[in-house]
Amino acid sequence: MLWPDVTAPRAHANLRSSLWRAARNGHQFIDTSTQELSFPQHIAVDLHEAVARAHRVLDASHPCDDILTTRTRADFSADLLPEWSESDWILLEQEQYHQLRLHALEAMTERLTAAKRHGEAVAAALAAVRAEPLRESAHRVLVKAHLAAGNRGAALRQYEQCRRILFDELGLEPSPALRSLLPMPAGNQLRPRTPPQRAAVHPSGGLLH
Repeated sequence: MLWPDVTAPRAHANLRSSLWRAARNGHQFIDTSTQELSFPQHIAVDLHEAVARAHRVLDASHPCDDILTTRTRADFSADLLPEWSESDWILLEQEQYHQLRLHALEAMTERLTAAKRHGEAVAAALAAVRAEPLRESAHRVLVKAHLAAGNRGAALRQYEQCRRILFDELGLEPSPALRSLLPMPAGNQLRPRTPPQRAAVHPSGGLLH
């Protein structure tokens, strides 16, 4: 699995060499037996911690203000071993964590919005949109975060960005749930702004119209 492009004897040799080098640093962070490798109990695995925080954020029945932090947002903004994307054995694990972190980012946005931490809410929602631009639920929580902060212009711009992406990539319009957040005709584009008319001034100083 770790060295798919070499023979089994060569892969076994690579593994033995790697374990030998790992043991030379003076710290035990890999337990080995004739059948398996594992991390010792005293080793903290960042993925396990991120998954645990994600489930806490998603559990709406319990508060989690202590983990609504920049570190949590950063963990939820990164995929699992993205440089290993060509390894079949890890694809399922990657997709599972990818979906979990997106749901967690959206839930985090909603919690931060409810706490009136608007800047942090927008940052969490933007991380979800960057990770999955076609994910309408990510755009929706971002629009709601902008509206909660009183930034109607930003909310309208985000709606239009979502509408363009969905139509260009999938030929779809935003759902009623997203359209209902904004005061506009369902399915319509934002009206272009028209320049204000200037009043003509008579040479004497009075208005012609």
